[in-house]
Amino acid sequence: MAAVTRRQYKGAAAQTTITNALASGDTSATLAATTGWPSGTEPFFVVISPGTASEEKCSATISGSVLTLTRAQDDTTAQSHASGATIYPVFTADDADEANKFASTMTTRGDLVTMDSGPDFARLAVGAKGAVLVTDGSDPKWQAVGSNGTVLMADSGQTNGVAWSEQSLGYRNVIINGAMQVAQRGTSTASITSVGYYTADRWYTNLTTLGTWTQSVENDGPTGSGFRKSLKMLCTTADASPAAGDALFFQNRIEGQNVQQFFKGTSSAKQFTVSFWVKSNVTGTFIVEVADADNSRQTSKSYTVDVADTWEKKTVVFAADTTGAFDNDNAFSLALNFHLGAGTNYTSGTLQTTWASIVTANRAVGQTNLAAATNNYWQVTGVQLEAGAVATPFEFEDYGTTLAKCQRYYCKISGSYLGSGLAYSTTGTTILVKFPTTMRVAPTAVETSGTASSFLQVLSNTGTQVCNVVPFFQRANAESAEIAATSASTGLTQGNATFILAATGAVYVAFSAEL
Repeated sequence: MAAVTRRQYKGAAAQTTITNALASGDTSATLAATTGWPSGTEPFFVVISPGTASEEKCSATISGSVLTLTRAQDDTTAQSHASGATIYPVFTADDADEANKFASTMTTRGDLVTMDSGPDFARLAVGAKGAVLVTDGSDPKWQAVGSNGTVLMADSGQTNGVAWSEQSLGYRNVIINGAMQVAQRGTSTASITSVGYYTADRWYTNLTTLGTWTQSVENDGPTGSGFRKSLKMLCTTADASPAAGDALFFQNRIEGQNVQQFFKGTSSAKQFTVSFWVKSNVTGTFIVEVADADNSRQTSKSYTVDVADTWEKKTVVFAADTTGAFDNDNAFSLALNFHLGAGTNYTSGTLQTTWASIVTANRAVGQTNLAAATNNYWQVTGVQLEAGAVATPFEFEDYGTTLAKCQRYYCKISGSYLGSGLAYSTTGTTILVKFPTTMRVAPTAVETSGTASSFLQVLSNTGTQVCNVVPFFQRANAESAEIAATSASTGLTQGNATFILAATGAVYVAFSAEL
């Protein structure tokens, strides 16, 4: 059944005549009057010389008073017509047939009529309750209703381009500081040759004898993305031939109680979707990995830096894992690892693209060696890891929220005032430092900068005396810490209130509860 042609009709159109004679091959006629006639560009049918031996039906379009005719329609033949012949629009048998076919395509209340590739009419049966009308780019389809609480989200991996998702509209990103906004330790560290936290909070550098590096937080991000900062790894001493055990990967460690939404180790397990922006002067294959520290399981996928020195957005989806649940506690459960170089201990097997027990040789197969030459670099920002198969837009949050999350793991207190307490002798001070947020666990040490003379004890008469040791750790819980300092001078009064000041503005005390 051919598709219908749209035509115009107008009730009680005035009968009129043509002002020119028509030979059987002519295709143009002029009307004596057009009152009540169709207008516009769609075709319609006319009859010329009705009720005579010369009766002929034509398809026509109109412009002003001039008709352009397609002759001999509806089983009539082309005839000659004299000037003054009668003409008016009509509804033909062909029109009626098409209308009947159109109507008969629908059989049930709620049916929709669509067009197939014929192009022919096609029936789209009414969808189930709650179904959503979508398209695969060619044909409309019904998307079945999702489970209670799910939302319909764009998903380029689906035929229809959408999928129902159980992802929360709130807390989705389990990565803290994925936009590299917070850097309590500083924004640049040079001569890195070992593991540690260096610049952007929550990002751990795992380095085993694979070159020397400078890590920095750059005021650089992909244009129009909302990201204004990124973390950069720059090779300053190359290692073009890694030893078997050499490795370099950039890691974010996550508590078990923060990853329960993956339902890992159950029949309802969710996929792990990682999205991020990356830039490097080195094109080629790089490996990103998710690892389960509770059950010694992992899976890796590759992504490609396609164009040098250009920000590119990448999305990597890892399968769900029905084996091994995450512990629901404040310990290290999940790691997101960005590999930047690896020796054969990590690359000699087959890349483990599904969840399995950790086999080191399968973790980074195919990884490009970023350490192959000095000045090679890799930058990243906008890192998001979420449950489900869909990469949702990055979950931006205000700076204070991100800072507070970071201070759960590392808290740095700087400025002139560092803490208050009591003099326990004429030379010694014990100080209580209240943390701005509850830390993950009680710290076991204090980190300080400067030397002993960078710190001052305040006397009860408002004078100060210089410390002869840097403040040292006494005890702590997750809410606060007690530190102490001593001086060679004896100006303190035992039992009096006192506090510690910085002799210069650059000193600090810091406490770590990192995973």
